[in-house]
Amino acid sequence: MRRLVVSAACAVLVFTGSGTAVAAAATDPRQTALDTAVQAGNVGMIAVAADPAGRWRGRAGVGDVVTGAKPDTGGRFRIASVSKTFTATLVLKLAAKGRLGLDEPIAKYLPGLLPYPEPITVRQLLQHTSGLPRDLAPQYTWTTLAEVDTERFEHFGEVEAIHDSTEQPLLFPPGTSWSYSNTGYNVLALLVEKLTGRRFEQVLADWITGPLHLTDTFLPRDFPLVPHPAIRGYEQLYPAPHGLTDVTVYNLSRYFGAGDLISSATDLNRFFHALLGGELLPADLLTQMKTTVPWPGQGGLLSYGLGLMRLSLSGICGPGAPDVWGHAGDVPGYNTWSMSEETATRQITVASSPDLTASPAAASGRILAMVTEFCSPALPEAQAHATQLQAAVH
Repeated sequence: MRRLVVSAACAVLVFTGSGTAVAAAATDPRQTALDTAVQAGNVGMIAVAADPAGRWRGRAGVGDVVTGAKPDTGGRFRIASVSKTFTATLVLKLAAKGRLGLDEPIAKYLPGLLPYPEPITVRQLLQHTSGLPRDLAPQYTWTTLAEVDTERFEHFGEVEAIHDSTEQPLLFPPGTSWSYSNTGYNVLALLVEKLTGRRFEQVLADWITGPLHLTDTFLPRDFPLVPHPAIRGYEQLYPAPHGLTDVTVYNLSRYFGAGDLISSATDLNRFFHALLGGELLPADLLTQMKTTVPWPGQGGLLSYGLGLMRLSLSGICGPGAPDVWGHAGDVPGYNTWSMSEETATRQITVASSPDLTASPAAASGRILAMVTEFCSPALPEAQAHATQLQAAVH
């Protein structure tokens, strides 16, 4: 989701006890990858995969450092920017219904919301080519690691978060470059509410989570709890001798349409299976959703469509490795990767903690755990590519 404004080169407490597979042998390479990622510094991890061999569940580390309880593969977690794919799908459903034009200016639907004279289209918001700032202006957000702890119950209204971000100038003229913007997706969620006349969570329930029976997926808004968590969310916010800080309880209303959803691994796999399988959008709009532009600095490894990431695994696993589709996300305490092959015949969702203060080795380890579902990361440069990817998506 975001990075702290300050440099956060903080050491994360390392747990070396490896987890055990759930309904799978301990020698499964996916389980080995999870165990290795925990040894690298992740506190707790879960993974749920679906492929022609059936459904696989794995876990490693601990889900609660106080009780020592293992992670729960059926539990919920904050999915952070994976929320963007849900928001984008609702916007594209509105386009399918003829309620909006993707190449129309957002000011046509939300007049006066943005202070910029340059026209910004709906498509540019979806694809992060609008030039909008990434996040809230520094005075409205975390500037130190300690503030992640002390400011956890701050409320941001839907319009307030946008206004507090757009006090900053555009990063570039709309349509001329690319820069990831949480602010843009807050605007898109507000667009859904404006055009439907209903709360975002009501539209989400009627158009996506209800029909797909995604019973773990919801927008909490100001509700700070994660009911039935898969793992508790931790960060190393204070230097030694302080231990990990539990940030599971948090108000993330600042990320309204950009990263505030809670879900489960099974729900995310079901959602992406339905999306990529054509259950949620007409074929022409799904094609547009999958039409990507390069993610700068990634050498073709990563590109971005309309709320959808494409990851080319050939750079990690070698020639012939598939492209996979989905999204990654990070907020205090939680990191998520939910990826599928284009036909959704193979899928995996990996959730882990910590996020902001994870070491480079821990961060790349969870990516390699995700990749292991699709191919064996045999290239010598696989670790370096994973580190590069994690740096990009923060």
